[in-house]
Amino acid sequence: MKFFTRGDVDGFCAIALDNVVQLLLVPSLCLGVAGFPPALVYGRILPGIAVSYLAGNLFYAWQAHRLAKKESRSDVCALPFGLNTPTFIAFVFLVMVPAKQIARAQGAADPDTIAWQAGLVACIGSGLIEFFGAFIAERVRRMTPRAALLAALSGAGLAFLSLNFLITTFSHPLVGFVTLGLVLLFYFGGVKPKWGIPAALVVLLVGTALSWATGLAPNGPRPTDSLGWYPPLLVIGEVGRGLLSGQFWPYLPVVIPLGLLNLLASLQCIESAAAAGDNYSARSSLLVNGGSTLLAACFGSPFPTSIYIGHPAWKLMGARAGYSTLNGIFITAICLTGSMALAAWAVPADAGLAIIVWIGVVIMVQSFEATPVRHWPAVVLGIAPVLLMWVTFLVKNTLRVASYGTGAGQAYGPALVEAFHASGTVIEGLFAVEQGAFYCSIVLAAVTVFIIEKQWLRAACWSFGAAGLSWLGLLHSWRFSTSDTVSALPLLEQLAQGVTPTGGLFPAANYALGYAGMGVVLLLARWFTEPEPKATSPAA
Repeated sequence: MKFFTRGDVDGFCAIALDNVVQLLLVPSLCLGVAGFPPALVYGRILPGIAVSYLAGNLFYAWQAHRLAKKESRSDVCALPFGLNTPTFIAFVFLVMVPAKQIARAQGAADPDTIAWQAGLVACIGSGLIEFFGAFIAERVRRMTPRAALLAALSGAGLAFLSLNFLITTFSHPLVGFVTLGLVLLFYFGGVKPKWGIPAALVVLLVGTALSWATGLAPNGPRPTDSLGWYPPLLVIGEVGRGLLSGQFWPYLPVVIPLGLLNLLASLQCIESAAAAGDNYSARSSLLVNGGSTLLAACFGSPFPTSIYIGHPAWKLMGARAGYSTLNGIFITAICLTGSMALAAWAVPADAGLAIIVWIGVVIMVQSFEATPVRHWPAVVLGIAPVLLMWVTFLVKNTLRVASYGTGAGQAYGPALVEAFHASGTVIEGLFAVEQGAFYCSIVLAAVTVFIIEKQWLRAACWSFGAAGLSWLGLLHSWRFSTSDTVSALPLLEQLAQGVTPTGGLFPAANYALGYAGMGVVLLLARWFTEPEPKATSPAA
């Protein structure tokens, strides 16, 4: 198989545009949402991303050549690879932003570094799950219903991609609606731009032009001073300090389920490639996927990488292995030269947000398309906890804004809960579902699937598993901090500090009892329910 073909050029344009759209969100979210200094973003995070991109893309290109030689074929397409967008956004909103807020509330001297370290540790955790999970991926997949796995990812896509950025769409309607119309036309309408121009390029060009015409761009002076050479540097010391500080414990309910979802999603992508005729080794593909995420963290990026969906589409374009090599080199070049700052200045995030909204919608739609119709109630129920988690973020941000506006903000505590009760809102339910929402999503969807299938014992086992997670503090366990509600892991805190927390060792014991009670009900279901009547043939 040739190193480069004409189809590799088309494949490279498509995947490079997709990657650039995602990478444009890195400075947008890291600078605008997390509030990190530019030196950290361009000098540490982007170079770390470059290392992970280059390692993964070169391996999957080599893997394609190896498979082509083994099977004496010239039509092998490399697995597409890049930044894991849902996890990237989740780590910003669910790990680094809360870590910075907690550090600031505690009077830390450098909350940005603490938040970055928390992201690095979360990335390490995700990489380890993907790396070692390569040996057990098939077993986990057989044990967990597809509806349960896809529901949690679907909820994250709907809330943190589609709904989150639809708010911006309605804030800047001219840019937002025009680009959204183009995205719907090209991706849902089934039409393509003339002259072979990639659809994503048309959306970006139109969005950029409208952003400049309406004053959304440029955002400040042209950042030519950021251009330069930013070599990747090992930051193992920062990872070690993040681990030793113990600050990663509150984020395990986010890291573990997302890591498992990434693992299983990558496995499904490998199976999709096999269905298209390219049967890659699942174990080696997943090991390198996890290893690239570990490399990212060790070189400063808190964002995991992933095998992408869409291998059959790239293969139909005529892409082989060269597009993967080109993609790795291109992304490395713009990340190490500071060009991303100039790209983010010239192409504002509003120009490509409609594509991100579309990605979130597609993720949710696929969760229904890939599951039987009778399991759709499980998908809907599984989406709910993640949506409620997003609503909790909005409520908390509203409280912070109200505090800043009046100058008389009230610290989080029982009085705040009582005030919400007076207005008819049981706010502690939101605080509880926020902690471990992804676990909760998977559990509720799995229980629903097994109930639909009349498999009472398996449904009960999932309920008892949720009871165990709640008892350990990994699910629904929360406590007040100065200006937030955070995860409470009292057993781990006692082991680390040798002091029993003031809230007791089992703050989520009532949730453990609730899940256990549901498990008992399911175990006894066969004795207090009547089986469905069997269908009878119509009378002659």
